Amino acid sequence: MKRYAINRLIEWKNLKKRKPLIIRGARQVGKTWLMKEFGNAHFENTAYVNFDNNERMAILFDGNYDIPRLIDGIQVESGEKINPQTTLIVFDEVQEVPKALSSLKYFYENAPEYAIIAGGSLLGVALHKGTSFPVGKVDFCNLYPLNFCEFLEGIGEENLVELLRKRDWQLISAFKSKFIDLLRKYYYVGGMPEAVDEYAESKDYTKVRRIHEQILFTYEQDFSKHVPVNTVPRIKSVWNSVPAQLARENKKFSPGIVQKGSRLYDYELALQWLVDCGLIYKAKQVSKPSSPLISYETSFFKIFIHDVGLLSTKSELDVKTLLEGDHIFKEFKGALTEQYVLQEMVANEITPFYWSSQGTAEVDFIIKHGPNIFPLEVKAEENLQSKSLKVYCEKFDPPIALRTSMKDYRRESWLINIPLYAVGTYFLEE
Repeated sequence: MKRYAINRLIEWKNLKKRKPLIIRGARQVGKTWLMKEFGNAHFENTAYVNFDNNERMAILFDGNYDIPRLIDGIQVESGEKINPQTTLIVFDEVQEVPKALSSLKYFYENAPEYAIIAGGSLLGVALHKGTSFPVGKVDFCNLYPLNFCEFLEGIGEENLVELLRKRDWQLISAFKSKFIDLLRKYYYVGGMPEAVDEYAESKDYTKVRRIHEQILFTYEQDFSKHVPVNTVPRIKSVWNSVPAQLARENKKFSPGIVQKGSRLYDYELALQWLVDCGLIYKAKQVSKPSSPLISYETSFFKIFIHDVGLLSTKSELDVKTLLEGDHIFKEFKGALTEQYVLQEMVANEITPFYWSSQGTAEVDFIIKHGPNIFPLEVKAEENLQSKSLKVYCEKFDPPIALRTSMKDYRRESWLINIPLYAVGTYFLEE
């Protein structure tokens, strides 16, 4: 498996003034694998410590933050001799020992020669437990499920990825049917590493679905483990409402979908918890497309799950849909397609917003890319009428409008149409 985030880790390793690095991401997106793979490939040895249910490390970090003492303990626990120039120190599941997280400040201030990477599930939750977080003393790397190109490489289709990167649109169009077939499979398999590995090995969709179900079950267990008891039911309710939220025509989050008669206030804490631990993304509405977009946020927003494959499972998408032409792209009002595009943007560190005009027009996403702000319309079907996009362009006159659909690449005076299967590399390259 190849993860593009490893390039970010290499950049971090080569920094002259290097801070400890925290890898953020939802459970089971591959943080442990990435840290170990990076250590094996770019250091002479790796001192790996897992803090989950580790009483020895809890005792070690419950003392003072004397660096030589901590290094001695890490060496004993990992079985590795630590050399500051050649050893990668890995703190895994660091949220289980919050004082280990706090110690990163002291490593940075008193022993910056050590290369330390920390990762853990639900790291955001740990920050809300009174932990002394090392603000300004650490760097971050976000890890997401595999994007479409990583999925292609994971199943042995590296040549197709190279073709997308070269952006030879005529040649890309010649292989359109293959791209569409693989995108259809990606909608079902998604980007969770274990599911991609299983599909690459067995091509068995039933086994993939079982993996998704197990991951979803693990998340539900996490709700009960990490969250105050009285908050758990609301978190589960919001989490389980995501498919229904995305099935709505305008997809705007509605508390009434979670429970009839409820208010947004009732679910603010649950929503924030799910965002903090990386399980959902918010796309907030903006009143106008001006920089910084965050200054023009309204109180409305859409929510998405973090992986299209898990959304397919939560939506009980039948595997037969994979065989029914382009039906999968249109499932519950194109929600899977909008979910996929959202993931491709997030993987490129693009923060998604959206715009609507009092119910008369709505543009699926508003994005800042480079110095410009673009409208992006997502089309799951062949009908490419862009009424809302035209309303937006007449009102705000953007440098160019973007649309992604199953049609081939085409550039007009006011609009660029990007094939759905190329949308991730388009943002990467532009």
